[in-house]
Amino acid sequence: MVYLLSVAVFGGLAIVLSGVLIVAERFLVNYGICKLDINAGEKPLEVQGGQTLLAALYANEIFIPSACGGKGSCGHCKITVPNGGGPVLPTELSYLSRQEVRANVRLACQVKIREDIFVRIPDEMLNVKLFGAEVEYAAMLTHDIRELRMRLKEPAQISQRPGQYAQIEASSPDGPVYRAYSISSPSYESDVIELMVRLVPGGVGSTYLHNLKVGDSVSFTGPYGEFYLNEDPSVEIICVGGGCGMAPMKNIIYTLYSRWPDRSCWLFFGCRTTDDVFYLKQFQQLAQKHPNFHVVYALSDESNGDGQWEGERGFIHLAVDKKLKTGVERQAFLCGPPPMIEAVTRVLEEKGVQAGDIFYDKF
Repeated sequence: MVYLLSVAVFGGLAIVLSGVLIVAERFLVNYGICKLDINAGEKPLEVQGGQTLLAALYANEIFIPSACGGKGSCGHCKITVPNGGGPVLPTELSYLSRQEVRANVRLACQVKIREDIFVRIPDEMLNVKLFGAEVEYAAMLTHDIRELRMRLKEPAQISQRPGQYAQIEASSPDGPVYRAYSISSPSYESDVIELMVRLVPGGVGSTYLHNLKVGDSVSFTGPYGEFYLNEDPSVEIICVGGGCGMAPMKNIIYTLYSRWPDRSCWLFFGCRTTDDVFYLKQFQQLAQKHPNFHVVYALSDESNGDGQWEGERGFIHLAVDKKLKTGVERQAFLCGPPPMIEAVTRVLEEKGVQAGDIFYDKF
């Protein structure tokens, strides 16, 4: 009993001391104005010391992806900090590989500016902008997936590649939070963005987006993402998704056939039951216009007794294995739950697709 009491007292004192140190640093330590050097003088800034690197960048309209809003729980805000960032913190280590640590990669939300600091940011990320938009259309695709179409206001145009995503600013009791959603509208529609949002019970971002009405204003930053569509029309494109993983696939497919009407492309889409099927008729109509476009939907719930279903049954990676032949040069884009991604990746590699030609988003 005495031992437990001692441990409790020690733990309490440690917590109090930590709080005192945080308060003391906030109010008693003044780091003054620090220089923030981006890309070796490409974009020099002067910022108030004591704030996080992520906050300083956002204040200067440099929007680093951060799905958790700077709480250090998503690991998305990785940038290179060659000098001035201090030691790597324990809160960062679970999100950084050894190679990244050696290369001075840091989480911007965990780096506090205490001195002049030097960072390297990809030029593409420097072009990310803050957009204002208005909801012009909203509809339920399934019982829990909502489609939103938003007209851009300021700026009025966006340049995005198939497979990229936007970070929506959602309101919450603790202030604004940011959540990432793939852009489903094709890249040639530069004045709108569309999203597909699955309602997650208790999810701040999905609850916010499911409650928006036509005419409501929305703020978001973007575009983000490293997907690059192979420009060689002889390379076959493979798209595999499930649920909200349809969003980047729709963007890729419609963008693809606006540029290369005869290009070969496969869409594999996994659903649990017929109630989860959407966009099938639209894609079948597109396939009639483009004979090299192949559409394969599969139902994973074998107990679904719908006798009207004429498509594949079983998990989607089984359909991929069944339909694709070997010996074809391909690029693949995957979006879905991790088990699906892992199973499909194994099948594609067995078919001869190189690991560097397989791009994916896990959700």
